[in-house]
Amino acid sequence: MAAPRPPSISVVDAKTGEIVERVDVTGTLTPRQTVSVGADVDGLRVVSLAADEGDRVEKGQVLATLETDFVDTNIALNAAQIERAKASIAQAQAQIADAEAAAKQAQAALDRSRPLVQKGIIGQNEMDQRVAAADSAAARLNSARQGLAVSRADLAAQEAQRDQWLLKKAKTVIRAPTAGLILSRTATLGAIVSSASGSLFEIARDGLIELDAKVSETMLGRLSEGQTVAVYVAGRTKPVEGDVRLIAPQVDQTTRLGTVKIALPKNAEGLRAGNFARGVVEVARSTGVLVPRSAVVFEGDDAAVQVVKDGVVERRVVDLGLTTADQVEIVKGVAQGESVVAVAGAFVRNGDTVTPVQIAASKVSR
Repeated sequence: MAAPRPPSISVVDAKTGEIVERVDVTGTLTPRQTVSVGADVDGLRVVSLAADEGDRVEKGQVLATLETDFVDTNIALNAAQIERAKASIAQAQAQIADAEAAAKQAQAALDRSRPLVQKGIIGQNEMDQRVAAADSAAARLNSARQGLAVSRADLAAQEAQRDQWLLKKAKTVIRAPTAGLILSRTATLGAIVSSASGSLFEIARDGLIELDAKVSETMLGRLSEGQTVAVYVAGRTKPVEGDVRLIAPQVDQTTRLGTVKIALPKNAEGLRAGNFARGVVEVARSTGVLVPRSAVVFEGDDAAVQVVKDGVVERRVVDLGLTTADQVEIVKGVAQGESVVAVAGAFVRNGDTVTPVQIAASKVSR
């Protein structure tokens, strides 16, 4: 009577190939930096809008304008006050000229009188009168000079007021402080704005959008700044190529997730803040002996496979290299072309006799 045939077992050949280890990340597209644009004046009405959500703007581009009637009226009033101040200065300067002439004349008369008093030609009373006249002329000159100083101070104040009104008028034109993409607009025609009313526009600085992704703490160590990332965005058929810009230094203690910022190309089409996106980061690439991941069994600190040679199962401890969801790189322990049990531990043990059934690695049930 013939001996029973050994049980069949699925095996795959270890093959040399390239393996790429990747880390998947998911998150939301966000602006790298948001700039709020508000009004720096109070109580003025919006009279025109020159930009809307989704528009790309340049630095200094007009976004909206406010009414200027009130400001223009005050600028005109201030201009009249400046002219009056200038006229006061001219008048004060003329008064100084007259006072200087009078003071000079009175002082000269006083100087001529001093030797005449000593000679007895004029009396003391007349001398006292000339002293008083010189003092009075000097006082009038000093008063005129003070008047000029006051007029000049008034002119300076009016000119400062003019500068303030001109600045306020300039602020009635609301401009983009930076180039970028308008994310939102709350400004509406006819609305009265104030410096405390919040932003009128939100701009993504330079139009830069990035992926704010969350990554398991166990995978953070596999990432580094500058790594290339293929980012898949909802609504796009092709991925966008980005790169890891920043890896947060902290992990959320509740979720055990870390944050990774992935920079995306400027002005890439179809990227909208708030979109869900998935990123795939290539962290390592190698060429070596590959077997299905299901062919590896872990026992304590050891990894092992079951090699089938001449119909006999042999358990071998192996050293692993890169690992993916489907494949494992065998650094040591299995050679190219050797057959291994496709699903480790599948009812066979070391030394068992089996009938190997060759299958493709792609057919292995995972």
